[in-house]
Amino acid sequence: MAETTAEGMQAALQRQRDAFRRAPAPDHAERDGRLARLDAMVRQHRARFAAAIAQDFGARNRHETLLLEIGPTLAAIRHARRHLKRWMRPERRASSIEFLSVRNRVQYQPLGVVGIMVPWNYPLFLALGPLVDVLAAGNRALIKPSEFTPSCNAVLAEAIAATFAPEDVAVIAGGVAAAEAFSGLPFDHLVFTGSGNVGRRVMAASAPAASAPITASRASAVSAMPAASPNRSGRSTRCT
Repeated sequence: MAETTAEGMQAALQRQRDAFRRAPAPDHAERDGRLARLDAMVRQHRARFAAAIAQDFGARNRHETLLLEIGPTLAAIRHARRHLKRWMRPERRASSIEFLSVRNRVQYQPLGVVGIMVPWNYPLFLALGPLVDVLAAGNRALIKPSEFTPSCNAVLAEAIAATFAPEDVAVIAGGVAAAEAFSGLPFDHLVFTGSGNVGRRVMAASAPAASAPITASRASAVSAMPAASPNRSGRSTRCT
């Protein structure tokens, strides 16, 4: 995949933003249709995804990819499609005694264009899992995969381009410089998964653009409590 330039990213963002302004509130049928196409895409290309990820990792059993990436993605799509009508339904809110004649409700609306930054360890699920939520909420998405998974990225970009119009979903290619430029784009929301160090760089890069809120997720240290051979000092052992 050729690296996407900063100008190319801006153009991709503007294309999706213009499309959102033309159709800011997709109905249930349109959202469900996008989720259905995503489901079909994952099923059609799952063998290619598993092979590409194995190539990127050097040796990753295809069953791990099927179990921990393909399966959860399909489950997320099923869940979203099953509950989509209820999620889109306005919610009633109570009125105070002074306004008993008033009916209050909350009508959830799409934000616009969402950026998704993907780490290397689970490059498919951490790209498509957030995409399920983005599409269910009626938004559009730009996806920036990790530069450490080039084979998976190539299959993902090809599959996305064959499934969605670029004004709906698109994949951005590139390394560290492209990731920094991507995080600085003025998205309506940015989803980031990765380390704390990279997360701080993403926050710093997005600050000048006055971007909308960032949803950030990172792996935490794992603590283990010894069982068969306890530490004689009485202290537990921490594994990081």
